[in-house]
Amino acid sequence: MNPPTGYTPRALILKDYDAVMALWHATEGMGLGDSDSRSSIAVFLERNPGLSRVIEGPDGGVVGALLCGHDGRRGYLHHLAVARSHRRQGLGALLVDACLADLKALGIPKCNLFLFAYNLPGRDFWISEGWKARDDLVVIQKTL
Repeated sequence: MNPPTGYTPRALILKDYDAVMALWHATEGMGLGDSDSRSSIAVFLERNPGLSRVIEGPDGGVVGALLCGHDGRRGYLHHLAVARSHRRQGLGALLVDACLADLKALGIPKCNLFLFAYNLPGRDFWISEGWKARDDLVVIQKTL
């Protein structure tokens, strides 16, 4: 899938942090926490080089972002966001497809993501992209 005219997808780099955080803060249904600090994202990007993505809009600013990584057996997508004014052009799907292609090239056979149960628009997007909800799993977490 090619981006619409004027949009440029590329790898997310740490210099994008402020723009990406602004986008994430403006995105409904997004959950951010301590693990999204600049230093934590730097470690994530270093551990998963070239896998996370942004899309720059016609004005050169970041209008889409997606964190992508893996643990050697499963891929994980985090914080997919497209600025409201740039939605419905396939940018989210473009980000997802690029990340999944990279994971597949690395031999990662499956990919997971976490979605807040109340984020119905997000759920609708993922289902429309062919993802399946797993009702047989529960996330259990402990803060260290």
